[in-house]
Amino acid sequence: MSLLQELGAQLRATSDELPTGLVTAAMERLRNATEILNWVREQSVDDLGVPMLGNATEHAERAAAALRATQDAIEAYLAAIGLAGTPGAAPGQEWRAALREDDRPTAEAPGPAEKPEALGPWWQQRVAQLTGEPAPEKQQPPEQTGTPELLRRVAAGVRAGDRARLGRELHAVTASTGLGLSAVTAPVLHRLAGDLLGHEPRPEDVPRLRSAAESRVRALLPGTPPAVLETLIGRICRAPVKEQPRGGTAADPATDPAGSGHPAGSPHPADNAVTASVLTGVLLARLGRDAAALNPDAPEPVRRPTEADEDRR
Repeated sequence: MSLLQELGAQLRATSDELPTGLVTAAMERLRNATEILNWVREQSVDDLGVPMLGNATEHAERAAAALRATQDAIEAYLAAIGLAGTPGAAPGQEWRAALREDDRPTAEAPGPAEKPEALGPWWQQRVAQLTGEPAPEKQQPPEQTGTPELLRRVAAGVRAGDRARLGRELHAVTASTGLGLSAVTAPVLHRLAGDLLGHEPRPEDVPRLRSAAESRVRALLPGTPPAVLETLIGRICRAPVKEQPRGGTAADPATDPAGSGHPAGSPHPADNAVTASVLTGVLLARLGRDAAALNPDAPEPVRRPTEADEDRR
């Protein structure tokens, strides 16, 4: 191996080891925590730490952007010195790291850790509103299912077009397991969208992704506010997302069309998690892949020709 090749191998190894997926998952956890606190503080005069979480989220977003810029710069440098084809990890592997980090059960035997759930079955109530599928009359103890396994089950239900099955899978877990979907789906959605588009998602791709997913997501989640899917697609494409106006009350159907039971300006913390998991299943189906493709140890999927590929021929 020449000195130049050795340098290229070291640079590519450094790029592959950057924790882009973990930082992205951490950023989504912070966003989710902010949404939960925003939801809770509607009934409180205390800020409940929301400004501090907002600052932490901003730092995480900057870190993720810096990591992506570093990887792009390394790829550009390798191309400039004629090593663009140097073997290395396949690009876009952040989703594997995010799924591995969370691939563990989070529901334990009833104890102190379950006290937040004693406030009421708010997760199951919101799942029922989003899916239109009521929770089982006889509630079983939550399954000891990790968030990645839940995502694979949801994706399987989406591919089958089975809303009842989707509801059962989401009802069967604790809120902490369900809310974790927000974190693990972020890098997965970015990768799937890139595979569907044939290139890194860009702001101008928002209409195309919306067209590809909107009708299926609405069919499976009839109670989801439209702004939730729009926000998710905007994040995938790294497009500016308009802030949702605050205000309104749940008693007013005009401000609470989905019957959410909370003000329209305060998104329910379950909305992004559930919608992101269903959107993952929809994009998998559009790519002709099944839920097994979400296993972090699965081989790289065969890339299907995209419309852009057909246009170039």
